[in-house]
Amino acid sequence: MRTSPLLVVRSGLTLAAVAALPLAATAQPAAAVSGISVSTTGTTVSVVTGACTLVNGSWGTASLLNSGQANFAQGRQVALSGTTVSQSAAWSNVSPGTYTVVVMCSNGNTAGTQSVIVSAPSAPTIRATASPSRGVMGGLGGAARDYGTVTMAAGGALVGAGVIAAAWFLRRRSKPHRL
Repeated sequence: MRTSPLLVVRSGLTLAAVAALPLAATAQPAAAVSGISVSTTGTTVSVVTGACTLVNGSWGTASLLNSGQANFAQGRQVALSGTTVSQSAAWSNVSPGTYTVVVMCSNGNTAGTQSVIVSAPSAPTIRATASPSRGVMGGLGGAARDYGTVTMAAGGALVGAGVIAAAWFLRRRSKPHRL
């Protein structure tokens, strides 16, 4: 039996994947390690944590840093609010870009740090404008513009001719020996 090099490579990759499977199953997600969970909805960024404790009436502070800001004090800071189970903060009207969210508990410990990407809104906002001066031009052919008297007379003549032709055709079909 001949063994092709492709078969050896495929079986080697399969063995490597099987060997790495137990390691991947024991790995924890990055959000669980950092202690915070960051999400975006449109231009709003929000963070949730359960790592902070209430000290002197404060849970702590969350800061939103852009790429040009290096430390916690330079970012947009928001006080955490919540309960003993979950604390949260949110920033609205955030410009598109890459940001870092840092949560500092009131006891001085960092609850976590996580990067987030805010993308531009996908659809523009449609705003109502003033209504047309003549209203909606619905009806029999008036939706686009007003037609003159000659155009209306010619259209009426065509409709009349169509009605007469249809009546003549139906009468002739019912009694074929007549004209």
